[in-house]
Amino acid sequence: MTNSTTAQPESLHIVCPHCDAVNRVPAARLSAEPVCGKCQRALFTGQPVDLSSARFLKHIERSDIPVLVDFWAPWCGPCRTMAPFYAQATQRLEPGFRVVKVNTEEAQDLSARYAIRSIPTLALFKGGREIARQPGAMDATNIVAWATQNNRR
Repeated sequence: MTNSTTAQPESLHIVCPHCDAVNRVPAARLSAEPVCGKCQRALFTGQPVDLSSARFLKHIERSDIPVLVDFWAPWCGPCRTMAPFYAQATQRLEPGFRVVKVNTEEAQDLSARYAIRSIPTLALFKGGREIARQPGAMDATNIVAWATQNNRR
């Protein structure tokens, strides 16, 4: 159900970064530091959420907010260089985005499924569908600008 004066839904589904419970949060309260109804922990932590293959699909398919994914690997120099910038970008993007990281060494099935050919690679998902992709390391300002611009699609 949407409010007739705005195109924004009255409530949004937000997947908990701790227990993966799906929470309904009133859109107007999104930036009021909501907590999970199941585990009572913060739904937004200011840090990227590390997701395994088992948790990934639930987060991209059940979240009503866009999900920004950093496909990375621990041995990758550019990935390690970008990591603090990605964390800074998370603080600026939340709660309008869920910001996650996927270790391609541990989640090789996701690397294959999404045809990740170079790392780091950023991918933006909305409604369970990839809407944009950008390979290569970026600083926090460029990560925020890229995610925001591509979310307007």
